[in-house]
Amino acid sequence: MLVPSRRRLRLEVWIVLGLSLGQSAVYSVVQLLDKMTRAPLAEGTSTLNRSQSTREYFDLTYQLLDIIFALVPVLLVLYFLTDQRQAGPGDAGNSRSAFQKLGFNFARPGKDLLQGMGLAALIGIPSLGLYAAGRALGITTAIIPSALDAYWWTVPVLILSAIRHAVLEEVIVVGYLLDRFGKFGWSMPLAIAVSSLLRGSYHLYQGFGPFIGNAVMGVLFAWLYTRTRRVMPLVIAHALLDVVAFVGFSLFGKAVGLG
Repeated sequence: MLVPSRRRLRLEVWIVLGLSLGQSAVYSVVQLLDKMTRAPLAEGTSTLNRSQSTREYFDLTYQLLDIIFALVPVLLVLYFLTDQRQAGPGDAGNSRSAFQKLGFNFARPGKDLLQGMGLAALIGIPSLGLYAAGRALGITTAIIPSALDAYWWTVPVLILSAIRHAVLEEVIVVGYLLDRFGKFGWSMPLAIAVSSLLRGSYHLYQGFGPFIGNAVMGVLFAWLYTRTRRVMPLVIAHALLDVVAFVGFSLFGKAVGLG
């Protein structure tokens, strides 16, 4: 089996991040600066799920296309993480599934679900408190989890959007990056710190409160991953948090700052 050099792996990581959450982090910093230079941050707003057309089925089409194409970098990292082994004489060859390597499968559905629900409960209430504190301190924008019009497909699309965010962030920021940082020879604390700061940075457009909250969440999630080597409970927890925020706001109009 050919082992990629560290230089090649670094280039690979930059490409993945440039196509996904690294790009989001750059835009987030620019958006934060834009908001801060227009008015006090507390007067700004951050909308997470926007309507993209006044025409119902075009809006639905745009929403689904956004979800689908946002997941392409996940397919890319799953490809990169699959160990391709060259076949020898009389050997058909084999490969180790990236799903197995990341624990991104249904090998233990009950345990993963319980852990995911526990994590969501552990993070959800403090996140609301941090949002309220950030608003009071003027370091967090008003967060609008959903601005979609009320159609028959609104709730299903918001659920798909929540799953999209969960899969994209946990597979790339935790599973993929910790694997690659380890191959760079980085210590685990350094790898967790960089992963967590990246998670916080692409939430900066919401203000400094969400940056801090998501960075802390990133430390917890990354640490748990190093203990279990399973990304599925993290995906479940993240998806549950976002479903509650997106769908709850859409149905009841309460601004909760998760995601």
